[in-house]
Amino acid sequence: MSRAALIPMFAFTLCTPLAAQQPAPPTSMMREPAPEIITTGSGEAHVTPDRATIAIGVRTQAATAAKASAENARKQQAVIDTLRALGIPANRISTVNYSVFPEQSYHPDQGDKEPKIVGYNVDNTVQVEVEKIDRVGALIDAAIAKGANGINSLQFSASNTDSARRSALADALAGARGDAEALARAAGGTLGPMIEANTSSAVMPRPVMGMTMRMNAEPAPTPISPGEQTLYVNVTTRWRFTPGSK
Repeated sequence: MSRAALIPMFAFTLCTPLAAQQPAPPTSMMREPAPEIITTGSGEAHVTPDRATIAIGVRTQAATAAKASAENARKQQAVIDTLRALGIPANRISTVNYSVFPEQSYHPDQGDKEPKIVGYNVDNTVQVEVEKIDRVGALIDAAIAKGANGINSLQFSASNTDSARRSALADALAGARGDAEALARAAGGTLGPMIEANTSSAVMPRPVMGMTMRMNAEPAPTPISPGEQTLYVNVTTRWRFTPGSK
């Protein structure tokens, strides 16, 4: 047998792990994982919004896309200039949608074989961030007076929810602890220290209904009521459990 054939056998003998030759530790020496209790608590807090976001749209129609776009630009610029004059900073006004699309007519009963383009529509929507709720109605009225014909959305928010959220977290943790203590007593043991806590939160805004604009009615200030927002929090906790004596 050649020397090259002996080398792998010799190396294998030397590399045999010593741990494999030792007996496994007795089962009595293996520690079982410490028992735990997992509970979830919830809390909520109510906050009053002090900010608003308005989506103000201008839609125009014309025989050509160029005419519809020019008319739209004139009206939307007038809206923006008015908002600026009422104290809204430029960085609080941003374009969030601009689209040009044809208006089609199709009458197969009149001999049309395919839709015909009869004009063009242009939509331009700006988003306005308002830092004073009591100004929302006046801003909407001013925008409509300058040519806006769509209030596409109106959302309210609270600028500082930290204190309310922390109060809700305290309630949620108290609930989770109370449930954990009840479970520990029911199981005949005691509750140990908390090992871990995870949180999640969500804000449930009050829905704002769509606005109806009555162009031919007597002008009246647009009433706006932000209501309240509810902040929900959840806390999931893990606790050490000490079983009672058997």
